[in-house]
Amino acid sequence: QVQLVESGGGLVQPGGSLRLSCTASGFTFSSSNMGWFRQAPGKQRELVARITSGASTFYADSVKGRFTISRDNAKNTVYLHMNSLKPEDTAVYYCNTVRGPTVYWGQGTQVTVSS
Repeated sequence: QVQLVESGGGLVQPGGSLRLSCTASGFTFSSSNMGWFRQAPGKQRELVARITSGASTFYADSVKGRFTISRDNAKNTVYLHMNSLKPEDTAVYYCNTVRGPTVYWGQGTQVTVSS
């Protein structure tokens, strides 16, 4: 079965950096598009970044120039490198993929940006 496991979240000061990882199993990772979403308290889940199987990328305007999504097909892992973090980046971050009609989510990892 499809499994997505995120890691790497934590508490960081404004201006700091974190790298999130999402390790996938149960499907052919190298041929799959992957995404990172986030959900802040009281807000809807929103797309942060997406990477296609061919490594094309898309970023939300709010993170463009600060976040980088990448993938390592040998490790079945997608990364989200986050720099210049702001308090408004505080959220639970989720990894995502779509297989046919089904959307799969990881359990999420908390990122808190605070001094």
